Amino acid sequence: MPPEDGHRVLCHLDELLTVRRMTVAALADAVGVTPVNISVLKNNRARAIRFSTLTAICDVLGCEVGDLFSVDPSEDEPRT
Repeated sequence: MPPEDGHRVLCHLDELLTVRRMTVAALADAVGVTPVNISVLKNNRARAIRFSTLTAICDVLGCEVGDLFSVDPSEDEPRT
């Protein structure tokens, strides 16, 4: 379920970590951020992410931004 702040961006970090058998702590250490920051992102509670952090996450996980995020195609939102 998307966050309550009006956006429909969903983070798939939990699935990527599971597939790669990596912990939040290990990813945080490799990226150079706190485990709390990774956890906030993983649980879809983040309000923003720095491009440098996003780049580092993608580098460590060997993924693309589109693997990490998607937009919930909610029928309640107008499409443009």
